[in-house]
Amino acid sequence: MGATDHYPGHVIGIVDGTIRQAVFGWLTQQREEFGEGLPRHALTDFVLGDRRIPLIGPQGIWKPAACQLPISITTIAGGRYDDAFDNRAGILKYAYRGTAPAHADNRSLRKAWRDRVPLVYFVRIEPSLYAAQYPVFIVGDHPELLMFDVQVDDINSTLLATGSAYSMPDDNVDARRAYVTRTVRQRVHQVVFRQRVIRAYQQRCALCLLRHQELLDAAHITPDSAPDGEPVVSNGVALCKLHHAAFDRLFFAIRPDYQIEVRPSILSESDGPMLVVGLQQIHQKQIYLPKHSVDRPDPARLDRRYQEFLQAI
Repeated sequence: MGATDHYPGHVIGIVDGTIRQAVFGWLTQQREEFGEGLPRHALTDFVLGDRRIPLIGPQGIWKPAACQLPISITTIAGGRYDDAFDNRAGILKYAYRGTAPAHADNRSLRKAWRDRVPLVYFVRIEPSLYAAQYPVFIVGDHPELLMFDVQVDDINSTLLATGSAYSMPDDNVDARRAYVTRTVRQRVHQVVFRQRVIRAYQQRCALCLLRHQELLDAAHITPDSAPDGEPVVSNGVALCKLHHAAFDRLFFAIRPDYQIEVRPSILSESDGPMLVVGLQQIHQKQIYLPKHSVDRPDPARLDRRYQEFLQAI
């Protein structure tokens, strides 16, 4: 390693530690207010004090001028390295920059590994929209594969409990990080699924055409717990929360011809205007469909779901 790999420890601890704690706190506030999908412009305009510190840059390994070590790493959902994941070990694989292990960006990420410095892991859901996972740690280096091992940790365990932006020795750290990493990967896939389904339906419920994104879900046709419940757009329908809950409970079904069929017991009920407008009036109507045929609900999946609906009634 060259001299540039050895930063003064107290500088890294004070400067980087303060910045990272502030970044993690800010990201938490943004997620609570706006949800999992964060716009790129917000991430590039983060300000601490009177200094602008972009949290994301033109390359995957990103070190803003204010930091001694990288603040974030970025990948693209569905991209070349998105599925580089060891589920048994609970480890994400992250590619080197370029093919030279001695590249400055790779050396800086290696330094973050040695010093147990936490980073943010950004996943680009779609152009200009990112999901943020943090804190993540580099936990392994494989020059022969041009890959780093990455794990996500529980922010309460690594930051709030210690009062520091750096991880402390912990007998349970390996098992905890493996579990959190598996959970985070599943959540990111669901975030990507939701964004793509709702976009395909032009930000509206396929039944009532409600446009408020905060009240929209991406409902699975084949449950994600099933072996073939892939998070692909054709396995989803954009539904408002009322219709999503009713769909999951088989109050109605969408037939393979995209017509809605409501349970006879629901049609015969008398329970106020919400039941009439929300469920009874959608009977025998066709759902709103995405423009692109590839995004439309898979008729085979709808048919399997419809058979379950018929058995239930």
